[in-house]
Amino acid sequence: MTKASLKTRYEPSAQAASATLSVGVGDLKLKASCTDRTLEDGLSLAGVSLGVEKPGLFIMDYDLPKQAARFQFMNSAKIYGKQLKLTYIHPQKANATILESTLAFDPANKLTSKYSFHSGKGSLKYSYVHNSGVTLEPSYDFHSEAWSFAASQKFAGENTLKASYETSKKLVGLEWTRESKETGFFKVICSFNADENKAPKAINEQSSSFCELRKSRVVSL
Repeated sequence: MTKASLKTRYEPSAQAASATLSVGVGDLKLKASCTDRTLEDGLSLAGVSLGVEKPGLFIMDYDLPKQAARFQFMNSAKIYGKQLKLTYIHPQKANATILESTLAFDPANKLTSKYSFHSGKGSLKYSYVHNSGVTLEPSYDFHSEAWSFAASQKFAGENTLKASYETSKKLVGLEWTRESKETGFFKVICSFNADENKAPKAINEQSSSFCELRKSRVVSL
C-alpha cells in the first residue's frame, strides 16, 4: 500500500514558505520539495529539490538549481552494552561535513555530540528524562563557550511543550508539537531575543498523511 504525506512550513516574519511531498515505495521514501521562490516569477526550479530516504540508514537530497547533493548516512552499534548512533552529513559543493553521535546509557540518559570538520566547531548535549515525564537538555558549544538549556513536557497524550534558552544569543524559544495518527503532525515555534524589543519570530509546520484515497488532515488550533 502506497503511503504519502504532505508537510508545509511557514515563517511569517520572513514571509517564507515551503512544502515537501513524501511517498513511500517499499522500504524507501521518495521526496519532492519546493519553496515560495518556485512560484515567485512564474513556475521555475528555484527552491526545488528531490530526495530519497531509507529510514535509519541514509538520506540523499538533490538541489536542482545548485545541481548539488546532500548525503546523510546513519549507523548504530553496541559499545559495552550501550547504544551508539552515528550520523555523517556531507553537502556536496559546500565544505561543511558534520559528524553527530548519540550514546544512550539507558532509556532516561543519553549524550549527543556534534563536530564540524570544516570549522572545527563542536557541541555536547546531555538529555535526561525524569520520572515525571519532563525532559531536561543542557548543552555546551565549544566554539562560543556558551551554554544552552531546554526543558520539555508531554501533556494530553499527543502534545509536547518545549522551552529553551541560548545564553550566547540570549534567545528564548517556545515550541508546541502535536503528533497524532489521526490528525497528523503539527508544530508551532516562537522565538525572541530577551534583550531586543522586537516582535517574536514564528514558524508553523504541519503535515497531512494520505493512504490510497483516504486523507487525514491536520487540525490547527
